[in-house]
Amino acid sequence: MSSAAKPPCPVCGKPAEKAFLPFCSPRCADIDLGRWLKGGYVIPGRPEDDADKGPAPSPGKDEPPES
Repeated sequence: MSSAAKPPCPVCGKPAEKAFLPFCSPRCADIDLGRWLKGGYVIPGRPEDDADKGPAPSPGKDEPPES
C-alpha cells in the first residue's frame, strides 16, 4: 500500500477522503458546488470585441413605414 500523503481539501485544507475526492466530506463538496452555482468561480473566455458583434443596426431600419 502507498504511504503517500492525501491531497488537501480545496475548501478547508483537511486531508481529502477517497469517497469524496478531491474533498474531505460531502459538506465541503456542497460548499464548492454552491460557489460554482452562485458564480463564485469564473472560467475566463476570450475577450469580446466590437468587431465580433457585427455592424450596428441603422436607426429606424426595423420600424414600419408611416402611412
